[in-house]
Amino acid sequence: MAADNVSSVTEFVLAGLTDEPELQMPLFFLFLGFYVVTVVGNLGLITLIGLNSHLHVPMYFFLLNLSFIDFSYSITLTPKMLVGFVSRRNIISYAGCMTQFFFFCFFVFSESYILSAMAYDRYVAICKPLLYTVTMSPQVCLLLLLGVYGMGVFGAVAHMGNIRFITFCADNLVNHYMCDIIPLTELSCNNSYINLLVVFIVVTIGIGVPIVTIFISYGFIISSILHISSTEGRSKAFSTCSSHIIVVSLFFGSGAFMYLKPPSILPLDQGKVSSIFYTAVVPMFNPLIYSLRNKDVKIALKRTLGRTIFS
Repeated sequence: MAADNVSSVTEFVLAGLTDEPELQMPLFFLFLGFYVVTVVGNLGLITLIGLNSHLHVPMYFFLLNLSFIDFSYSITLTPKMLVGFVSRRNIISYAGCMTQFFFFCFFVFSESYILSAMAYDRYVAICKPLLYTVTMSPQVCLLLLLGVYGMGVFGAVAHMGNIRFITFCADNLVNHYMCDIIPLTELSCNNSYINLLVVFIVVTIGIGVPIVTIFISYGFIISSILHISSTEGRSKAFSTCSSHIIVVSLFFGSGAFMYLKPPSILPLDQGKVSSIFYTAVVPMFNPLIYSLRNKDVKIALKRTLGRTIFS
């Protein structure tokens, strides 16, 4: 019965970020600007790391993959969001909705775990500097990366499996600017308590495990920094982590605010505003944060521009 009802839904209508007509065009241009900066910034950082051999170290290997993930899930979500600002009815097919949802889950889970891998890398660099080359060997980095994308697949498959048990009613209006698990469960005819419980468990694995890993890593990092005698040494050690701390705070803060609170405490309309941070703002800020606060990236940028101008 459920499978028949699900298959009978051929399309959804995305409600969008707001239904105020006077806000549609200003928001279109605002998010178009975000999108351009996101695409250019992340592709630029990927190119910069690829072209400069002195950046071919574990820290920038993970940063390259972070930029790839940010770029990828930005192009998964933002174009459809922009369409919603300029069209009367933002329609998405059932297959298109499920495809967008799958890749959204994959890239969000991957970002959570790439950030935890970066925290582990900083822990080894600061707490075990003499063993850094051995501990963070190319083989270990590849294994960590496989784990990152493996958890991305787990998150996407788990959420997609959960959605298959939802029986959709006649109403196909998704109260969001994208296909996400919570607004889709709101369209369920059957009792969605189990569905929401599964969402909470899967999201806890996607957000909770990386957060615990990051907190443990930074607990050891802070302990090591406090044992450094010179103020300059402490400042230098902390500066290598500051960009990562800012990115982690933005991403996990907005994600936890959206998913780890019951809908009764956080209405979905407020959740949409929260989700803007990790779907549009964070992917745009990540390359800027790492470019403006990282001396190695600045040097690489100057060298690359210098070679381009000279040639």
